[in-house]
Amino acid sequence: MASAWVGSRGTVKDFPGFSAGKDADAIRKAIKGFGTDEDSLIAILTQRSNAQRQLIAKDYQAACGKDLKDDLKGDLSGNFEHLMVSLTLPPAYFDAKQLKKAMKGTGTTESILIEILASRTSKQMKDVGDAYYTAYGKSLGDEISSETTGDFRKALLFLANARREETSKVDENLAKKDAEILYNAGEKKWGTDEDKFIEILCLRSLLQLRLTFDEYMKICKKSIEESIAGEISGHLEDLLLAIVKCARNTSSFFAERLYKSVKGAGTDEFTLTRIMVSRSEMDMLDIRAEFKKLAGYSLHSAIKSDTAGDYGEALLKLCGGDD
Repeated sequence: MASAWVGSRGTVKDFPGFSAGKDADAIRKAIKGFGTDEDSLIAILTQRSNAQRQLIAKDYQAACGKDLKDDLKGDLSGNFEHLMVSLTLPPAYFDAKQLKKAMKGTGTTESILIEILASRTSKQMKDVGDAYYTAYGKSLGDEISSETTGDFRKALLFLANARREETSKVDENLAKKDAEILYNAGEKKWGTDEDKFIEILCLRSLLQLRLTFDEYMKICKKSIEESIAGEISGHLEDLLLAIVKCARNTSSFFAERLYKSVKGAGTDEFTLTRIMVSRSEMDMLDIRAEFKKLAGYSLHSAIKSDTAGDYGEALLKLCGGDD
């Protein structure tokens, strides 16, 4: 399972000389004493890989007879609690939990559904689907079906059901053909055939899509982004544009989401935490580079000026350095 969730461009890696028992014991001491030793918690949980954190949680449970995440919940509060607990969850379960939260109660937080489903690989989505079913006893597809409607629902289901091809081979003829289909489904006709956009953007591999977008530009003299923005609206438009962004550069997609979460009045800590946790082992180094390009200042300095206390300290550790 680990391989689908670990990239070579993360800031968090396996800790050398790791001992689950020693870490579990240190965490127990940090929680148990009078007042909590937050520094120890940060030093351990942000500097171990997720696979190592799972082993710590196992040892903790064996030694204390209690669930590590429950003890963290009981002992910490606010954004810091949310971050520390998130770090102890397996990545597929963490995603499943975010999706559940996005669909809970009245109204659905579409931006979270879009962020996760547009950016995860099919292999990752299979893991998330399994974790979702294990945690909630319901299929992710069924839940999405009951919470969303129309073409937006159709596109999300393609993604949730891990239908995207995953191959490093690209087919130039297919790219030309798909570009032609997209052109005929949108710019060339009166009204738009959304189905064609959904099928191509949700089923082809990201590498294949990149080639298709180049061909599209040649035929249409317009970028695929411009056509989608002009032809499609609402949540489907947001989802398709997110897929295009991820196909072009996934790290840039996340850098933009982080930039929006810290820019302006008030910080969106929920998004900040979600992205810092879920990308720290995948591509945080690239996200940092893209953030700097986009914002003109480093992600490190943005986190520093926008967050405080233990929460801020822990995020800076996940960020891994200044640019």
